[in-house]
Amino acid sequence: MYFTEEHELFRKSLKDFLQKEVVPHIEKWEKTGDIDRFIWKKFGDMGYFGIAYPEEYGGMNLDLFYTVIFLEELQKINSGGFAAAMWAHAYLAMTHVNKEGDHRIKEKYLTDSISGDKIGCLCITEPFGGSDVAGMRTTAVKKGNSYVINGSKTFITNGVSSDYLVVAAKTKPELGNKGVSIFIIDRETKGVSATKLDKLGWRASDTGEIAFDNVEIPEENLMGEEGKGFSYIMQHFALERLIMGVNAHARTEYAIEYVLKYMSEREAFGKTIDKFQALRHTIADIVSELEMCKEFNYSVARRLNDGQYVVKEASMSKLLSTKIADEAIYKCLQLLGGYGYMEDYPLARLFRDSRLGPIGGGTSEILKEIIAKIVIDKKDYKPAT
Repeated sequence: MYFTEEHELFRKSLKDFLQKEVVPHIEKWEKTGDIDRFIWKKFGDMGYFGIAYPEEYGGMNLDLFYTVIFLEELQKINSGGFAAAMWAHAYLAMTHVNKEGDHRIKEKYLTDSISGDKIGCLCITEPFGGSDVAGMRTTAVKKGNSYVINGSKTFITNGVSSDYLVVAAKTKPELGNKGVSIFIIDRETKGVSATKLDKLGWRASDTGEIAFDNVEIPEENLMGEEGKGFSYIMQHFALERLIMGVNAHARTEYAIEYVLKYMSEREAFGKTIDKFQALRHTIADIVSELEMCKEFNYSVARRLNDGQYVVKEASMSKLLSTKIADEAIYKCLQLLGGYGYMEDYPLARLFRDSRLGPIGGGTSEILKEIIAKIVIDKKDYKPAT
């Protein structure tokens, strides 16, 4: 229904690439918290960053199910941090550059992002506010032909290693969410500084807190229209939340695949543990929920690919998929017994990495309120015009 023969050939090629070029380095990157620069260029050379983007800038302009495959296979090498670094560049930062950037910005930033020569990050969350986007305090004050940026952002994936930053700031603070604008800022611009954060999981990715101290940028670094930033952010949240939903079902699938192999080999009381009814029924529960998630996420992906505005469905995807993933991976770890708690086995890292699912990209509590507003209050979210 969703994947053609071409999609499956792409999946096989990507799997082979990840096993050959990425997996041998994962343990090092997990320990150091730094992903070597060469891998970004290899991803670019293979065209993986250009899957969803215009051919004019070096992309391939392929349908959304190529992106789904990209996300799924990244989850199955057991490094949520590495996966996050890749998709935060390709689908958070680059989405804004593509949608709001003018031709000059796209030529300068999108082309090099697709080729892997530039790394981007998206800066929305602040130390005093994450889900409350309209409450951000970072400001951008017009000064002649420039804007001066002051404020800070936090929990920014690729926040330290990126070459450019897509930044939300208030150009008219008195207007609340109607005063937010989006800018692109080069890393080396005077006044930009970043501090690396120490995290529970996603150890391979660098997550930064970024400060802007009288950062002066030319007015042409404004992306889209001034004051439309909040609408742009909300519009792209649908894709981000679907990404988080797909990531969740993919890591659940990885956990199940690993656990089934383990259970078929592990013996207790004279037989392999996949013969014990209590454990078999646990697997049956997990797989049933997993298949429900996958089918729903694929259907939402199809609607988004067809141009529908799926804020409700994408919010539901992230809310339920991340919850189910956390519960499933918890149970899978239990099925390994003491080995599940050992770092030599994959479930310990997967357990930590998965925990960010219900937090990042809109907490579960916020998503429930968005869904409640749509269902109960009949709020009609509209795309930016």
